[in-house]
This record gives sequence, C-alpha cells and structure tokens, in this order.
Amino acid sequence: MKVRTSIAAVGAAAVLAGTGALLLPAVASAHSTTHTLKFTAVTMTPETQFSQTSFGSAEKDVSAGKVIGYDVINIEVNPKTHTPSGGVTLSTKGGFLYGTLKLTKNPIHGTVTGGTGAFKGATGTITANQAGKRTAVTITYTTP
Repeated sequence: MKVRTSIAAVGAAAVLAGTGALLLPAVASAHSTTHTLKFTAVTMTPETQFSQTSFGSAEKDVSAGKVIGYDVINIEVNPKTHTPSGGVTLSTKGGFLYGTLKLTKNPIHGTVTGGTGAFKGATGTITANQAGKRTAVTITYTTP
C-alpha cells in the first residue's frame, strides 16, 4: 500500500513539474519593456501631393545633434469629413517602427502598431508638436 502511495505521489509530482515547466516560460515571456524615443523630425523635402486627398513627406530625425533615423508619413484626407489621418514608418537603429496618426491641431496623437527587428510586436503612443518644418516627437512603446 505504501508503494502505491509513493508511486501516486511521484506521478502527481511529475505532472505538476511538467505543468510548471510549461507555465514558467509563458509567465517569463509575459514580461515587457517600455522605451521612450524623443527626437526632432525635420522635413527634408516639400510634401508630395499624390492626389487631392493623399500626400506624403519624408523627414530626418535628429536627437542631441545626431541623425538617429528617417521617417516617412503618408496622409489620407477623408473627402466627406475632411479629417486627415495616416501612417508613419520610422527607420532607425534596430529596425522599422510603424504607427498611425490622427492629424489634429497640436499636439498630434498617434498609435504605435508594430515594427520589425527590435520593434517587433511594439505597441504604444506617439505625440508630436509641429512648428514649421520641425516637429518635436515623443514615442513611448512597449515590446514583448
């Protein structure tokens, strides 16, 4: 009888240990890291109008006097509401960071929607204050 109890105890311990081994990596991978990028986006060329409701521009992104990347913005204007919105792609060390923008008066707000490389699975917020050809940008994002 004691042998059967021991075998049952060992079997239960093995099942629990196996379950714990499966759950531990899931818990460990649930940890995320928050990052903040602050830079000034400087318009390099005049915006290009693709149609009456679509345009785009390219910017050089500068932080502490150094170029840290480049971004491209593509804006579509809703012809019924005249509300502009669009997408942005930032190319910087580590990969591409993607986002969407709602172009209202300053500050401009947006959402980080993903990326490649170091930005894969990124989510977060974009805030920008435009003054002429220079835009102060803060991107706060979390990666898995």
